[in-house]
Amino acid sequence: MTTDCLFREDAYLTTCTARVVELTDRGGIVLDRTVLYATSGGQPGDRGALRTADGTEIPIATAVYTDPGKTVIAHVPADGVSARPAVGETVTVEIDWDLRYRRMRMHTALHLLSAILSYPVTGGSVSEVDSRLDFDIPEAGLDKEDITRKLGEMVAADAEVTTRWISDAELEANPGLIKTMSVKPPMGTGRVRLVEIAGLDLQPCGGTHVRRTSEIGTVRVTLIEKKGKQNRRVRLGWG
Repeated sequence: MTTDCLFREDAYLTTCTARVVELTDRGGIVLDRTVLYATSGGQPGDRGALRTADGTEIPIATAVYTDPGKTVIAHVPADGVSARPAVGETVTVEIDWDLRYRRMRMHTALHLLSAILSYPVTGGSVSEVDSRLDFDIPEAGLDKEDITRKLGEMVAADAEVTTRWISDAELEANPGLIKTMSVKPPMGTGRVRLVEIAGLDLQPCGGTHVRRTSEIGTVRVTLIEKKGKQNRRVRLGWG
């Protein structure tokens, strides 16, 4: 059994109906499909709610994968919530859209940052407020204002953001597509998802993104930190 991850094909879906297929020992609710993104690749799982046929609302604090292959998603109810739907029951899944959209905008901005700083990425984290990428950079001076200016130009370019799938073999034949040293693209299912920002960036990514860079809005470099001899942490925030 695998969860049909609707967010991979359309990150703008805010609701769907789904069938409960399992209740985990830890209280998670596994559905046959979902619009909620599950924690992975530095992006947190979405918040939202499940609504049963009788109108009961079950607040969902996050979504997580239950297996190493990242094929099954469990929806984790908020603390103190005891209600659970029955296996086989049909529910409506609703996403906290404002939170998701801010993360989509920020995640796309991080892709632009990785295009500006063409160094191997050693780590990263997506947040709706403060996000970061860590770079393997030899003793190099980075200018916050210069990077912020370049980000602004890319945002203003209104470049289209699209996704497509390639085979595992195609990715192996093009290792230069992989920028991240710490998080490897999920492989083993036979295909890998690419995110392309027209004319600016192309890399494997399973996260959620906006359709055009202009949707990101004003973003800026808030801090550049030295994290070891060659590691530089670059933080982004809203401008």
